[in-house]
Amino acid sequence: MKILLTGATGYIGKRLLPVLVNKGYRVVCCVRDKTRFSPPEPLLASIEVVEVDFLDKDTLINIPDDIDGAYYLMHSMSTSSDYEKMELEAAHNFRETLDKTSVKHVVYLSGIVNEESLSKHLTSRKAVEEELGKGQYHLTSLRAGIIIGSGSASFEIIRDLVEKLPVMIAPKWLKTRCQPIAIKDVIAFLERSLFEEKTYDQNFDIGGPDVMTYKEMLLGFARVRGLKRWIGIVPVMTPRLSSYWLYFITSTSYRLATALVDSMKVEVVARNDEINKILNVNPIDYETSLRRTFSAIETNEVISSWKDSLISGRINQRLSAFINVPQNGCFTDQRVRIVKDSHRAIENIWRIGGETGWYYASWLWKLRGFLDKLSGGVGLRRGRTHPDRIDPGDSVDFWRVLYANRKEGRLLLFAEMKLPGEAWLEFRIKDNKLYQTATFRPKGLWGRLYWYSVVPFHHLIFRGMASQLVKR
Repeated sequence: MKILLTGATGYIGKRLLPVLVNKGYRVVCCVRDKTRFSPPEPLLASIEVVEVDFLDKDTLINIPDDIDGAYYLMHSMSTSSDYEKMELEAAHNFRETLDKTSVKHVVYLSGIVNEESLSKHLTSRKAVEEELGKGQYHLTSLRAGIIIGSGSASFEIIRDLVEKLPVMIAPKWLKTRCQPIAIKDVIAFLERSLFEEKTYDQNFDIGGPDVMTYKEMLLGFARVRGLKRWIGIVPVMTPRLSSYWLYFITSTSYRLATALVDSMKVEVVARNDEINKILNVNPIDYETSLRRTFSAIETNEVISSWKDSLISGRINQRLSAFINVPQNGCFTDQRVRIVKDSHRAIENIWRIGGETGWYYASWLWKLRGFLDKLSGGVGLRRGRTHPDRIDPGDSVDFWRVLYANRKEGRLLLFAEMKLPGEAWLEFRIKDNKLYQTATFRPKGLWGRLYWYSVVPFHHLIFRGMASQLVKR
């Protein structure tokens, strides 16, 4: 049977894909940019990849007619202030397109929307569900709250808050109740609900066994990590201040922080556990999900991370729009070094950023990241998902990976920090030499002044980094 998987490059999609393949399905992966999609090699024989943008009707002809089931895993939260309109338009185009196919069942992952007064984000999710429900297929909507798993935005925010702040003076929404669920259980619900007739044309809330406040979640995390934490709640903290609080303390973007704060004022508690019995899924509790998450992190088994989504940075279009590094009107800093061990040099390059750092003058990189955060940029807090694997589309601190090919010995990064221009950083091993090239295309007078002001720092940082990459 053929299954259409939207959001194949997303946090949930990347984890659901191998599960569907293992069940014997042939999976059609919908991606907006093929250059960002790097599935594991064992899956290639069982998948098709089509470039589709559900906001661009001209691309919808790429969806095959002979699909049997589909997953709708897309959302536009934090990509635009007008994301409600974008999400509804995408859902409408999806429904119209699938009505022309042989699809029998669509599964949609939404958010719990049981309160009368909903946040902008949850209101949008409900509107999408209603639009998808107009289709000529059977629809099953699974509504989840906080998802706990390695690389999830919720987990990373909780982790940042607890591990960085021994004492927290927090907004009053920490008293809001929620029902967290482990990522493994979300995947189980998604996989088992497909073609299960008892779920047709219905919506279900999915959650773990624990109903708790956000404060209890933070303290539970501290308990699992063996940390002592004190949390005080202030009665008044405006949404804007709350968003800044999350933005500066955690690795989230400001837009995402704003959307999350808006939603955290709303209780997300499951109505019942009827779906657990239908699908025979017994969700694990909150603290067990945390322990399993840290086990995956410690063994480098993180399959996907929200930080690698384009919503975490400033690129909101195809990577191919940036992959050709310009030359005209640009400033460059190139360093060339003799390479004695090409394999070792490539290993060094592929470990750059994150916990490894940038090999030279680390304090200057941290200072640049701090200044970027102050100016509303991403800073260095995103780190990287894997310690030694890089795929196109991944984030590496305040860079985005545009191209990564070990055999060629070439890695190309694009800057997502706040800049008066655009910047690329390229590493290439060729003829036993390392070519390290920084390119900056300035915007106006401020861009040129910026480049000249940082030239002394570039001379120090880039010279030292190139030397260390071939020496270590």
